[in-house]
Amino acid sequence: MSDLRIRAATPEDLDAVLAFWKTAAEGTSISDDRGGVERLAARDPEALILAEQLAEQGAESGAGSGAELVGTVIAGFDGWRCHLYRLAVHPERRRQGVGTALLAAAEERFVRLGGRRGDAMVLTRNETAHHAWRAAGYAPEEKWRRWVKPLTG
Repeated sequence: MSDLRIRAATPEDLDAVLAFWKTAAEGTSISDDRGGVERLAARDPEALILAEQLAEQGAESGAGSGAELVGTVIAGFDGWRCHLYRLAVHPERRRQGVGTALLAAAEERFVRLGGRRGDAMVLTRNETAHHAWRAAGYAPEEKWRRWVKPLTG
């Protein structure tokens, strides 16, 4: 997609991202709210990566201008491990290279930061996602199981 722009999200994008996830992302998590995404953006401003489809007119006029949000990925790096979350592509834009472009940007970020291996959170029941992750070179690692505990404060 030659008219696709990949960029880091800004605070002004967060409401649009949350609305986008309701359409394009499978399921939700405890931190999929304004506060959770604001904390992510404040802590690591380059972690939330957006894919935008540029309009014919005004495509060169800056962030958000003449662009439609068509994909997201969170590329979190804690200084030790590289974690991928919320790879989501608008249902009408799938199989057009959006996910590939987002993962390339995330992987480039990880390499630049010194990361050596990316891991992805993928729902067990989301077969469509399994195919996409496999096509991108990722494989399930069945010996690990994610353990979680909601934190209350």
